[in-house]
Amino acid sequence: MKRFLLLYATQQGQAKAIAEEICEKAVAHGFSADLHCISESKKYDLKTETAPLVMVVSTTGTGDPPDTARKFVKEIQDKTLPVDFLAHLRYGLLGLGDSEYTYFCNGGKVIDKRLQELGAQHFYDTGHADDCVGLELVVEPWIDGLWAALTKHFASSRRREMSGTRTTASAASRAMDPVNPELVHIESQVALLRLHDSEGKDFEVLEQNAVNGVQSSASISDFESSLTHSIPPLSQASLNIPALPPEYLEVQLHESIGQEESQVPVISVDPVFQVPISKAVQLTTTDAIKTTLLVELDISKTDYSYQPGDAFNVICPNSDSEVQSLLQRLQLTDQREHLVLLKIKADTKKKGAALPQHVPQRCSLQFILTWCLEIRAVPKKAFLRALVDCTSDGVEQRRLQELCSRQGAAEYNRFVRDACTCLLDLLLAFPSCQPPLSLLLEHLPKLQPRPYSCASSSLSHPGKLHFVFNIVEFLSSTTSVVLRRGVCTGWLATLVESVLQPNSHASHAEGEKALAPEIPISPRTTNSFRLPNDLSVPIIMVGPGTGVAPFIGFLQHREKLQEQHPDGHFGATWLFFGCRHQDRDYLFREELRHFQKHGVLTYLKVSFSRDAPVGEEGAPVKYVQDNIRLHSKQVAGLLLHQNACIYVCGDAKNMAKDVNDTLVEIISEEAGVDKLEAMKTLATLKEEKRYLQDIWS
Repeated sequence: MKRFLLLYATQQGQAKAIAEEICEKAVAHGFSADLHCISESKKYDLKTETAPLVMVVSTTGTGDPPDTARKFVKEIQDKTLPVDFLAHLRYGLLGLGDSEYTYFCNGGKVIDKRLQELGAQHFYDTGHADDCVGLELVVEPWIDGLWAALTKHFASSRRREMSGTRTTASAASRAMDPVNPELVHIESQVALLRLHDSEGKDFEVLEQNAVNGVQSSASISDFESSLTHSIPPLSQASLNIPALPPEYLEVQLHESIGQEESQVPVISVDPVFQVPISKAVQLTTTDAIKTTLLVELDISKTDYSYQPGDAFNVICPNSDSEVQSLLQRLQLTDQREHLVLLKIKADTKKKGAALPQHVPQRCSLQFILTWCLEIRAVPKKAFLRALVDCTSDGVEQRRLQELCSRQGAAEYNRFVRDACTCLLDLLLAFPSCQPPLSLLLEHLPKLQPRPYSCASSSLSHPGKLHFVFNIVEFLSSTTSVVLRRGVCTGWLATLVESVLQPNSHASHAEGEKALAPEIPISPRTTNSFRLPNDLSVPIIMVGPGTGVAPFIGFLQHREKLQEQHPDGHFGATWLFFGCRHQDRDYLFREELRHFQKHGVLTYLKVSFSRDAPVGEEGAPVKYVQDNIRLHSKQVAGLLLHQNACIYVCGDAKNMAKDVNDTLVEIISEEAGVDKLEAMKTLATLKEEKRYLQDIWS
């Protein structure tokens, strides 16, 4: 078999799962994939690699390569490497991302761009898969096209070897049309800031059935089709379904012999600190659309330290009621305290099968379902395919086949992905489905810790750490309408009920601290979302809603520094804040007025999206980007002529995009340059760490 090197860079397991799918399919096409995580640098060497390289790269944060790729990226970014360092290498790359973020698929783009700078050439064009519309719309046709590209590459290599000719970058060596060199140049110039008019064109050649899938559910009756029921033409169509994923885990449940259960997952890369909640305050009124809480943690007895702008992880459990429902549905309630022992099946056909690192050995089943597995995860198509063979009812079996098929792509998006359907929803909707526990452990991903921004300064609150969050609530209506809360925010809201204060002026009763609930937290990796070292540098902060959290920490820090250095020169501070209603969800109103009154906050620009522009802080604008546009001359002047830093924190889906577009507009207008030049300017600011984002979807 012809060998190729297959590397994946994953954050939450998605890239790994896709790479494993490629690895398993390779054999049927006459290829052998040498599969490794990109972090396993001792197992491969690109400098001497002669086989073609296939990479699957995810994106994390606001456009960073995943943690597993950090070392790799650092090594290839070495400026001393010659431009022909990888001239011998031929590769194809599949990037994963989410177009709700400004730097779409940037993890893959960074690696792709640098490999080309070092002389490597594509044998197969890059694919950019978008989780916003469904990764499979690009992933599936990209994988299907890979085999022809590899075949063509090996055939070309064999012809060159026979003729003795040297490798060239001719079009014949490509399986698809070459990437437009002009677009590649633009991407490099704007540091991968994506152009909206080219969005969605990363992979033009999609199979017709995938294209039909993109056209969503226009042809599907909104009244008849559902998670459990389909209508023609899908209900009558011949289906192309994925291959059955090979089973690889053998699970044994042993009765517990009285071991004490740990309350924190035993597997963690970073140190874990168990800290008490010393205070909890509701920042919004009871009639606000969203409930926002501020929580104070007592970190005085730990080694944990932080800077304003840093983020940290909260290690949270799944909902106890959902865990019990899942156990009951799996008929494992009586065995919930049994210890789970895992080993690899002796006869597995899964190549490179390994025990899941996020599932500790000899812990109880309830502990694993509570602390280790993301039971709310939206099941991937491979999981649905595996569930088909666990379902006895023919009608239910057919529907699961439809949902994981190419022909059912639109319905998978509509009823599974977009509806946030989880495993429990599926098991309740398809009562004849009885999956073994091993299948859950094979397919459910790791329960991820949830990141939160620090909303305080240790100078202002020594030994304390504040953070702010909205209690996420949504309706799940896959089988029956149920109000669900976010995994972490729901847990935190329940946890703080006993200490919750209605306003910031309330104080604790004596003795309450002894009953304070504790939560496990861990530090996040190095963060660049920090105040400039030079205190004279002006800063512009954009943070609507809970996006204001890190800026409260910034301003608390600035206030203490100004007290310590009364003769120091401090740059101007601008804050663009927004909320729905001035009298319901104007977070930290008194604190912000205090900062402004004492000269810590130079300019406070507030917009209320649902209020008429009246009152002391009445705004003739609805959103933060409108206020930025209203002050375009000042903002552009600060960024272009006064070396200012701009920070954006909050919603990635709309706000961050709109703010980015507004900045492009005002730089274009105020500097008298075209849109592309303005985008280049913003890209330079990002490169210089003067345009920083802390955004989430």
